[in-house]
Amino acid sequence: MYRTVATATTRGGVATDNGDSIVSLDQVPRWSDAEHRSSLEFENEDPSFSNSYFPDPLTSLGAEIGSYGMVSRFPVDHDTNSKIYLWRGNPWNLEVDAVVNSTNENLDEAHSSPGLHAAAGPGLAEECATLGGCRTGMAKVTNAYDLPVRRVIHTVGPKYAVKYHTAAENALSHCYRACLELLIENGLKSIAMGCIYTEAKNYPREPAAHVAIRTVRRFLEKQKDKITAVVFCTTTTSDTEIYKRLLPLYFPRDKHEEEVAISKLPSDVGDENGETIIDERKIRIKPLPKKTAPKPPKAPVDLPVSDVGLVRRNSSYLDSFLDPAFMSLIKDPDQRRKEQWEKTAQAQKGWNCAKVLGFGDLGGPPLSVSEEYSLHSRYLAKANSLNLSEIAEMKIVYRGGVDSEGRPVMVVVGAHFLLRCLDLERFVLYVIKEFEPLIQKPYTIVYFHSAASLQPQPDLGWMRRLQQILGRKHQRNLHAIYVLHPTFGLKAAIFALQLLVDNVVWKKVVYVDRLLQLFRYVPREQLTIPDFVFHRHDLEVNGGKGLIVDPRTKYVYHRP
Repeated sequence: MYRTVATATTRGGVATDNGDSIVSLDQVPRWSDAEHRSSLEFENEDPSFSNSYFPDPLTSLGAEIGSYGMVSRFPVDHDTNSKIYLWRGNPWNLEVDAVVNSTNENLDEAHSSPGLHAAAGPGLAEECATLGGCRTGMAKVTNAYDLPVRRVIHTVGPKYAVKYHTAAENALSHCYRACLELLIENGLKSIAMGCIYTEAKNYPREPAAHVAIRTVRRFLEKQKDKITAVVFCTTTTSDTEIYKRLLPLYFPRDKHEEEVAISKLPSDVGDENGETIIDERKIRIKPLPKKTAPKPPKAPVDLPVSDVGLVRRNSSYLDSFLDPAFMSLIKDPDQRRKEQWEKTAQAQKGWNCAKVLGFGDLGGPPLSVSEEYSLHSRYLAKANSLNLSEIAEMKIVYRGGVDSEGRPVMVVVGAHFLLRCLDLERFVLYVIKEFEPLIQKPYTIVYFHSAASLQPQPDLGWMRRLQQILGRKHQRNLHAIYVLHPTFGLKAAIFALQLLVDNVVWKKVVYVDRLLQLFRYVPREQLTIPDFVFHRHDLEVNGGKGLIVDPRTKYVYHRP
C-alpha cells in the first residue's frame, strides 16, 4: 500500500540525474483510499515493507470499545482525508509544490535532511547562507534549484528533554504550522513533509508523530480550501508503522475508526492549533460584579464639547466596577514613583539615629515579595555567570556536612573576613550562589567568631541588604545560627539586628562557648574547623581545663 522510491526504475516517473525517480501524487495513495487498497498486491512492492508486517490497530483491539455517547474530537471529514497522503521515501523525489527540510539554527548542509542538498545542488546551500539562520519552531523558504519542487521550506525542530516536554511539544507543533503557513503565503498548494525530528535531538518518535498529525489536522480544519495535498514522508519501517497506526486516530475514514479513536486518543490533544494546553498559564478574567442599586438619573447638563471626554473619564460609575487590586496595577506611574520616594525618605528619616550609632544605613522601605524575588533573581543570575574562585579560596563561607537532625550546614569563619582586601559586591554574589541550594529546605549556619573581633566587620546596613537579597525563603527555612566563641560586642550587634533589622531571623541565634557544646548540635565529623579555632581560642581562651586535643584528628576529649 505504501511504496518506496526505487533508485533503479522510474515506475512511470521521470528519472533524475542521481538515478532517483520523480513520483507524482497520482502514484501515491490517498489516505482516504488506503482502506480500499489494503488488500491489493503490487508487483513492485518492497518485500521488507509488506502490509502483513503491520497489524491493523483498529482490528486488533482485544476489547470492545466502551466510548458510545462521547463526542469525537476528530470527527470523520472526507474532504480533509482526501488531502492526506502517506509515502515511504525521500520527500524531495515527489512532484509537489514544496518540500520540508529539517535542519538546525544555522541552516547547515551537514545538519539538514540527508540527501536533500546533494539532490538540490550547491545553489541551495548558498542561498541558505544568506538567510541569517532560523530560530527553533520557525521556518524559512528558499528556491528548490535542481529538485522537482518549486520551493524548499526549512524549519528547526526542538531538542527534547523530559523536564521540558511541554515546551518541546509546542515548539514542534509550531514547526509544522509555520511550514503550512509559508506554503499558503507563497501561493503553493501541496507539500511533502518528512519527520521534523532527528536522533541527535532525542525527540521520541511516537510522541513527535502525534504532534505532527494533530497539528496538520487542526490546520486543515481552518485552511483546507487553500491546500490540496499534505504528504507525510517516512524513510524507515518504524516511522511508517507509527504513522499508519496513528493516522486513523486523527483522520478517521469512517464511523468505526472515529469511535475507536475516542478511546485511543491521548487525554491531551492540544487546543485549536494542536498545541498543549497548560491550565496554570491560562488568562483568568474576573467577571464584573453585578450592579446592586442603580443610581438615580441626574438632570442633563449642557457641557461644552471639549468637556464631554473629561466627564466620561472621571465617571464614578465605571470606578465602582473596578477591582481595587486591578486599580493598583493601572495606577499612574508618576504617582507610584512619588509614593515610593516618600516612603524611602520617611524610612531614612526615622533611622538617622542608627547611622549616628555606627550601625550603618538602615533606611529604605521594606521590600515586597515580588521586589525581593526580582532582586534575588538578578543577583543569582549574575553570580552564576561569574568566576568567583578567589572568594572561595578565602574560605569565609563553605559547605559543611549535616547537623544532628540531618539538616545541611553552612560554615562561616569570621576571622577570614578581611574587609580591607575583600570586594564586598563579589562576596555577596558568592554568598548568594553558595546559599541557593541550601535555602530551598531547612538548613543550619555555624559561625566561628574566634579571632574575628581582631578584624573590622561590616555594619548592620550591609547585613540588612544581604538578608534582603537572600530573600524570604532564607528567613523561613533557616533553623538556627550557632555562634561559637561570641564576644560582648558581637552579642550587642546581634541584639541590634534583632531590634532594627529582623526579629525573626536573629532570634534563631544560639551562643556556644565551647566546641564540645557545639558538637551537641553538629557532630564533629560534619565540620571542617580551622586550627586556630582549636588552639588559640578553645584552649587558650577557655584555658583548656579538662580537655585533650588529638593533634592528628583535631578531636577534643574530656581529660580522664
